[in-house]
Amino acid sequence: MKRSELEQLLNDYLKPDQFRDYCPNGLQIEGKEGIGKVVTGVSASIELFKHAIDKNADAIIVHHGIIWYKSPYIIKGSFKERIKLLLQNDINLFAYHLPLDAHPEIGNNAIIAKELGLKEVEPFGIFNDQNIGIKGKIEPCSFEDFFEMIKAKINAKAIFFPFGSEVIKTIGIISGAAQKELRTAVEERLDLYLTGEVSEETYHLAKEERIHFVAAGHTATEEFGIKALTEFLKQNSSIDAEFIKIENPI
Repeated sequence: MKRSELEQLLNDYLKPDQFRDYCPNGLQIEGKEGIGKVVTGVSASIELFKHAIDKNADAIIVHHGIIWYKSPYIIKGSFKERIKLLLQNDINLFAYHLPLDAHPEIGNNAIIAKELGLKEVEPFGIFNDQNIGIKGKIEPCSFEDFFEMIKAKINAKAIFFPFGSEVIKTIGIISGAAQKELRTAVEERLDLYLTGEVSEETYHLAKEERIHFVAAGHTATEEFGIKALTEFLKQNSSIDAEFIKIENPI
């Protein structure tokens, strides 16, 4: 498959032009024209790039790329080493950020909602006038039981602030670092809010507003979309696609 054909396939499915993001979505570093092997991962890193080189990958697709609108203009240090590895090995780098959070089929939030059994799902959480997250209802469940389900399905080391009602019925989900949207969950009177990260102020806000809060890990909540995209490529192209898990406790 040609690089341009892969980019068109990804853009047609993920629709990055519909998002105002922190970064350019799509091709970030140009490599070779022909693509037969693709390695995917949550975040661009030297470790991931070395795995891709070992596997003779022609392209890497990630959720978190190396070019952000606040990226430094000076290319040095590890930023230089990342670019150097890609250019020396003629490897393409594609990145899709918000499109992989918000996609209705393979988005991080859509898949987490399915894993946790949410019904009557609706958009939740707005960034730059765009709906990113999902809210919905579950069968009435104790916090303890829901806690165990999150540990089993998302992250055994998730952080929980159990300050809400005895029974959970309504949930809001935004993957990644969306802890500030806890205020939106409070305004919408949800029983529990789940995201990836937590801030110092989150504890007190959850306690004072009497809402359950879960920080299930930035990386852990954002593996779902890129894994699903890997399967999409296997089913809809001739490309050999492989997800590589890079450990990250955050």
